[in-house]
Amino acid sequence: MYRVGDYVYFENSSSNPYLIRRIEELNKTANGNVEAKVVCLFRRRDISGNLNTLADSNAREFEEESKQPTPSEQQKHQLKHRELFLSRQFESLPATHIRGKCNVTLLNETDVLAGYLDKEDCFFYSLVFDPVQKTLLADQGEIRVGSKYQAEIPDKLADDNRIQEKLETKVWDPINQLKDPQIDQFLVVARAVGTFARALDCSSSIRQPSLHMSAAAASRDITLFHAMDTLQKNDYDLAKAMSTLVPQGGPVLCRDEMEEWSASEAMLFEEALEKYGKDFNDIRQDFLPWKSLASVVQFYYMWKTTDRYIQQKRLKAAEADSKLKQVYIPTYTKPNPNQIMVPGSKPGMNGATGFQKGLSCESCHTAQSPQWYAWGPPNMQCRLCASCWIYWKKYGGLKTPTQLEGTAPDPSRHSFNKRPRGHMTRQEVQGMSPFTRNEGRAKLLAKNRQTFILQTTKLTRVARRVCEDLLQPRRAARRPYASINANAVKAECTSIIRLPKATKTPLKTKVVPRQSLANIVKDLGTNMSCDLPAALVPTIHRRMNTHLSGSFIRTCNKVRVCLSELNNCCF
Repeated sequence: MYRVGDYVYFENSSSNPYLIRRIEELNKTANGNVEAKVVCLFRRRDISGNLNTLADSNAREFEEESKQPTPSEQQKHQLKHRELFLSRQFESLPATHIRGKCNVTLLNETDVLAGYLDKEDCFFYSLVFDPVQKTLLADQGEIRVGSKYQAEIPDKLADDNRIQEKLETKVWDPINQLKDPQIDQFLVVARAVGTFARALDCSSSIRQPSLHMSAAAASRDITLFHAMDTLQKNDYDLAKAMSTLVPQGGPVLCRDEMEEWSASEAMLFEEALEKYGKDFNDIRQDFLPWKSLASVVQFYYMWKTTDRYIQQKRLKAAEADSKLKQVYIPTYTKPNPNQIMVPGSKPGMNGATGFQKGLSCESCHTAQSPQWYAWGPPNMQCRLCASCWIYWKKYGGLKTPTQLEGTAPDPSRHSFNKRPRGHMTRQEVQGMSPFTRNEGRAKLLAKNRQTFILQTTKLTRVARRVCEDLLQPRRAARRPYASINANAVKAECTSIIRLPKATKTPLKTKVVPRQSLANIVKDLGTNMSCDLPAALVPTIHRRMNTHLSGSFIRTCNKVRVCLSELNNCCF
């Protein structure tokens, strides 16, 4: 049974990992099917490499601030599979594609990251991903728990010599000469003056065309606050306070945010509140940039006291009652198309003696499993065991960490076919070279050959030298068609540890002048004359000097003739 608010797995492809979504609504379509309106949550494999680098830095800051125990390399690798990124993107999916429930929580300082690995179907998030702007931001709903959020209480001052009148202002004195009925009468007079002031004001008469609306606006708290401030300023003298309410220029008009906002602005606020909730910063930034944040917050709490809010609340309650609260989805039992079946065997009974005998699991490297699943493109002939396939579908990765993340290679596994490919996604594996099969080789050779030049950047050439332990060129040369994450190598190279910041002054390069052809030939003749008979040296020098004035091609030909004559004389 699945209810609104549950985090669930959705399957959009038999070979891709599950999608993780949160159910917001369950609606019944015209043909009787149930659709779920869901909030999208993204994995690390769904965002770009730059955002992954930003997420890594955020994770390191969290570990330092919360003083997390140092996890192993494999735990770091698997924790990345448990991290999600919340978003405000909605989509509608068929409810029949639900494959189970999971648990997603907001990460805070009191959590231990290693504890998520001990729980099945448990994820966490701390950043919000915007699919449109391609940005990662900290979640504003973070629970402020920890040492840095505790208040620091100062010691009590021994001698308080401060002047209290300069630190605070008295706005009301409960001990005064007026009685409560007199104060109530003065407040009634203040409301009447406020109603009369709205009748004289043109803008207010347009917004409140009737006397009842003007009287209701004059009865709000802003009028009462003004009346009580007037009593305080006039030392609770009713005669002076009455004259202050109606000075010579006319009655004083006091208006709050409810009257300052127009009807169109109020409608924009309701639309923004429906989209963002009580996120007043986003409401002001995207819908009401000409309003201040204090004005938006004040209008919200005044808007909640109006009949408009009560009506919308009733409509939402009635709409919620008409919608589905929960839906029952039976367990999905159909066989997966990626199952490797042995001819004549039953599903789930293909074992280690079936298809691709001799190959092991790409993740855990086991050779025995009750069920095998094809993983990656068909030409790679990769497979996963039953437990690793479930891990791949739920967490979007393999259990084995990659070498680029600091894992040493396993010396006991010499076979290239048993090489772990946990660092590559399915799309990357499918994009590998077609040279792995003869059909692909013939298809590629049939294409027209085009000349091209590959010019690498200076950062790439430096990264090859600085990060040889990550790149491992000797091992990569044995597998020329395995993809290499060059962006990760460059990011590691530009880090503070590997490559210091470049100096402001450019490096001075020494230009070595090239010698002329005449000097080279003369030096060549001098060196050869050291080991030759004295009778042949003048002949060689004469012939070389004679032909140096000609073109380059003639000079080369004459040099070849001299060398041939030299060989004939020596032998």
